[in-house]
This record gives sequence, structure tokens and C-alpha cells, in this order.
Amino acid sequence: MSANKEPSEQNFLSSIKVSFWTFSSRIFGLLRDISTTNLFGASLYHDIFVVVLRIPNLFRRFFAEGAFNQAFVPILSDIEKTKDPIQVKDFIDSLAGILISTLFVFTIICLLFAPFVIFIFAPGFYFDSEKQDLAVNVLRIMFPYLALISLVAFAAGIQNTHSRFSLPAATPIIFNLTLIIFALLIAPRMSTPLISLSWGVFLAGVLQLIIQFAPLKAIDRLPVPKVNLNNSDIPRFFKLIVPAVLAGGVTQINLLIDTIFASLLETGSPTWLYISDRLIQFPLGIFAIAIGTVLLPSLSRSAANKNNSQFKASLDNSFRLVIFIAIPSLIGLIYFAEPIIASLFYRGEFSEFDVIKSSYSLVFFCYGLPFFMLMKVLTPAFFSRQDTKTPFYVAIFSLFLNAILNYIFAFKLGYGHAGLAIGSSLAVLASSCILFFVLMKQNLLSLSIIFHKTNFAAIFSSLIMFFAFDYFVGIDSEWMSKFYEYSGLVRISLVTVIVILSCLFYFFISKWVFRVSNKDFYL
Repeated sequence: MSANKEPSEQNFLSSIKVSFWTFSSRIFGLLRDISTTNLFGASLYHDIFVVVLRIPNLFRRFFAEGAFNQAFVPILSDIEKTKDPIQVKDFIDSLAGILISTLFVFTIICLLFAPFVIFIFAPGFYFDSEKQDLAVNVLRIMFPYLALISLVAFAAGIQNTHSRFSLPAATPIIFNLTLIIFALLIAPRMSTPLISLSWGVFLAGVLQLIIQFAPLKAIDRLPVPKVNLNNSDIPRFFKLIVPAVLAGGVTQINLLIDTIFASLLETGSPTWLYISDRLIQFPLGIFAIAIGTVLLPSLSRSAANKNNSQFKASLDNSFRLVIFIAIPSLIGLIYFAEPIIASLFYRGEFSEFDVIKSSYSLVFFCYGLPFFMLMKVLTPAFFSRQDTKTPFYVAIFSLFLNAILNYIFAFKLGYGHAGLAIGSSLAVLASSCILFFVLMKQNLLSLSIIFHKTNFAAIFSSLIMFFAFDYFVGIDSEWMSKFYEYSGLVRISLVTVIVILSCLFYFFISKWVFRVSNKDFYL
């Protein structure tokens, strides 16, 4: 950390760096999705691709990015502060050996019982013989990606502890570039494009792992794996990670439930849900995950130093920054849902019907966007103090609530895939409110934070932005019918201009009317 910067300012600046690299990754992610939907459309093949890919990604986010890092970063921060470098290295080496061994065994089991895995996570595919055979083959190719990317997340956790955030944030670009190349140049020339694309996922995992070696070596933290259960800090890690498996993945649990239900709906539902979820992940990944990534090591250091005032200041500033970004993102994505999806995906096999269907679920996901984003700030507040029980109980509650709401809205009320988005939004709303009030009770957050000037600035600036563009643009059915007639380049250019002007207008109103500046988020 720079000696002349306060911790909160350093967090803000680090968040900007992570946001830049995450933004770049998300751009390539959109190009990847454009490439795959252009190849397959909202067909059986794309449904299988997105659902099966979500299976290793789900475990990765549970055991690596979610539970693993949430338990690992606070412990490593504490060890780095209290123990000598030899003890630190021994802990990392021991954990690396255990992680690799566990991932190897787990991967082999899932490969052997691939049909059962499909039955659990995509029952709608299991009971259709054609879908089952293809899904099982794809899963067996893709699933080793779980082990590879989990080791990447382990490397990212080590780097984040040393306040090195850029490479971990930029690493997904490798994954996206690899799949773009396969979708555009290799898969179309193969007899079974889906199988070829699946091998692209595996290769992307290998490449992402290789590029972690140099930065780890540079900070003298490149693991030499060994299975050593006698390391004194290993039991503490396992004590934290067991409840964190659920607590660190509230969002992932809900997405899993969505995936299971979507596989039971009409063909195209998993793809429509995936497209809308990907667009929600854009502001979520660029801002909320970036802020949460930087926040966790900072809160962990504050907790280790027993600096309660610094802890509260960092949490408070991050909370307000997320709200400041979430409100305009919510309004903008709802208002421009159909034009954004049409500009990005309306080409090749992805039809106007698919655009409209995807926009339905995007709108309902948007209502939960502020709370999805807040979860990335609220959960580190618990993990940094090595409290995994509270988020664990909230995760269990969210799990059952989301399942019940999905069944009601998707099947009983007949909203289909859009009903799944409604259920997820309501479940994350409830979860974030519970965590917020628990932090209030622990005197780590105050209700007064809701009434801070930056929150009012976000709301009123967003409303002004909305009414201005509604007046000048006026998106209606007639406007959209003309929009579909434009070429792909014109559609993308038009939406890009609208988004950029919206952002500039929002920040202009916030700064010059409501006097909001970057200092409001780190002082």
C-alpha cells in the first residue's frame, strides 16, 4: 500500500484497476456469447452447452472463488502478519497439495458418474435420450476445467492477499478469447461443433493456469504441493470452509436451482435465462465483484489488526459505491433491455423471438441487481472476521426460498423462464436484507447509510437520465421494429452511443447537481 494513501482511498483505486480488467474481460465475454449464439442460436446445442458449462463453474465458484477464497484470504492475511515466511510458505504448500488431491479425486468421481451428475443438475436433459447422451459427452470433456480453474482461483487468492489484483481480474480474458477462436474458426468446420467447443473450454483452463506461475514466483509464493495435514493452520481453514461452501455461494445456489428448473422448461429456456444472466453479470462483475475482491483482504487486515473504525469505514464506503453504480444499472438495463439484447445477439441462429424472450428474464433479474451487487459487499464483512455461520444460515434460507418461488412463478403461475428470474431476485432481496440487519446489530453498519447523499444522488440522477432519454428516444414497438431492420453494426453503434451518453449524463448530473465526487467513497 502506498504510504501516503488512506486504506479506503487505496481500496477505491484498487477497485478501479480491477474494474478496468473485469470490464475488458466482460467485453470479451459478450463477444464469446455472441459467437456461440451465432453458431447455435437458442437451440438444443446451446442449451446443453450453457447448462453443462455451469456445472463445473458452479463447483468452481463454491470451492474456489466462493468458499475457498472467502476462508483462505482472511487466514492467509493473518498468517502473513503473524508468522515468518517459512511458515507462510508451508501453509500454502500444504493447502495446495490437499486442494490438488481433492480436486483430482472429485473430478474422477464426476467423470465416472457423469450421467448421475446430469440427472442431478439438469434433469430435463436426463430423461431425453438424445439430450442425455450429448450432455454426458460434453460434461466429460468440460469437467476437468473445474480442477484447472480452481487452481487458478487459488493462485488469485494468494495474489489478492499481496494486493495484486490486476492479473487475476484479467485472467478470464484468456478463457473468452479461446472460446471465441473455437466458436468462429474451429467448431464450424467440425462434424460436431458442440464437442469441439467443449475441448476449447478444457484448453482455456490449461492456459489460464499456466499464466499464474510467473506472478506467484515473483512474490515467492509459487506452491510446491505437499499433503501435510499436520500444518497447524490447516484445521482452522477446514473449520471455516465447510459452512462457507454454502455461505460463499448464495448467488450460485440460486443459479443452480434456476438451471435445474430451466432444463424442465421449453427448449430455449436455458439459453434465454443464460443471456439475461450474462448481461446482469456485466455490472455485477465490473463493479460489485471488483469492489468485493479488493474489500475482503482490506477487511481481513482491519479485523486482524482489531481496527474496528477502519473496518466500518471500508464497509460503509463500499456499500455506498455499490448503490451508486447499481441504481443507474438497474434503470438502464430495464429500459434498454430489448435493444441491448438485439444489438448483441440478434444474428445468425438467434432470432427476434429469442431476443424478446431473453429480455423478459433480463427485466426481472434487474429488479434484484442492487441486491446481487450488495451481497458481494456484505458477505466479505462476515468472512473477514472468520464468521461463516451467519452467511451459512442465510444461504440455507435463500436456497429453500428460491426453490419455492421458482416453482410458484415458473410453473404454477406460468411465467416460465422469466419466473425463475423473479424467484432469484426475491430470494437475493431477502438474503441481503437479513445480512444487512445482522451487521447493523453488530454495529458494523448503520441504517443511516441508506440516507447518505450519494444514494439520493444515485436515485434522482438515474430518474433524470431515464426521463431525458425516454423523451428524446422513446423506445416503443414502432422504434423497435425499425431497430431490427438495421444492420448488426448499426444496432451495436446506436446502443453503444446511447449507453455512453447515459453514463456521461448520469455522472454529470451526480457531480454538478448533487456534488458527488470520488472522495465521497473513500473519506
